[in-house]
Amino acid sequence: MTLQSMTGFARSQGEMEQTSWVWELRSVNGKGLDLRVRVPSGYEAVETQARTILSKLFKRGNIQVSLNVTKSATATLPVVNHAAVDALMTSARELQKTTGGDLPTLAEVFSMRGVVELAEADLDEKTQEKRNTLIVESLNQAANDLVKMRQGEGVAIAEVLRQQITKIGELQLSIENNDSRTPQAIKTQLQSQVDKLIEANSNFDEQRLYQEAAILAAKADLQEELDRLKVHVSSANDLLSGPGPVGRQLDFLAQEFNRECNTICSKSNSAEVTSIGLDMKLIIDQFREQLQNME
Repeated sequence: MTLQSMTGFARSQGEMEQTSWVWELRSVNGKGLDLRVRVPSGYEAVETQARTILSKLFKRGNIQVSLNVTKSATATLPVVNHAAVDALMTSARELQKTTGGDLPTLAEVFSMRGVVELAEADLDEKTQEKRNTLIVESLNQAANDLVKMRQGEGVAIAEVLRQQITKIGELQLSIENNDSRTPQAIKTQLQSQVDKLIEANSNFDEQRLYQEAAILAAKADLQEELDRLKVHVSSANDLLSGPGPVGRQLDFLAQEFNRECNTICSKSNSAEVTSIGLDMKLIIDQFREQLQNME
């Protein structure tokens, strides 16, 4: 399955004899798949098929689906509400006895609300099945158009994500190769710190100071975090090169990116490394924002 975004819109329409219909599909971001299908009364069988079709095509997103059906005048028949007519005429006769006047004409009775209603002409079972089949075919067209639109946007988002992952990898390499992380630089910095402490207070145990400095140096080592970042960068590239959907997996990696970056910034004993780490954190935040729209 090609990578998809979770936003899109599609529309399709069709007709059969005196009946025409329009499908509209709207998709936005969602943590899971939320299908909201609205069809007119009498089309429940179509709704069931629609849910089955859409569940196979989409894995994530809030998808709103609506079916609007329009019938021509010849597809409906007038139906007289005889109970309403009887009640009206009974009331009219009673009023005539007490107040006089003429009884309402047939045209006047028919013009009264609720007396005549339009009802759909009954369709035989075979005709209904044929109509529903055509309506479902129209839905398939709209659903596939929505897939294409989401895929098109997914390709664009994936390219942005690849660029951001590449940038994270470059920043990781910059930190790994930074001069402040060379053994000589670390040794010089620790020696300077120890000398300052001894100079400030001659009662310090020099040997103990060097032991504590060695412990601090070990705690400040960034190699473990840098190695994990490198693995996460490779995993993210593999996911983007594989079949979708991968949004949830990439979101997990984004959290791991952020965790390692925060640790690097907190452990860093170099202003330059900290600055690179903050640049990386900005890219990671942008990466996570883009992921919100990836299936």
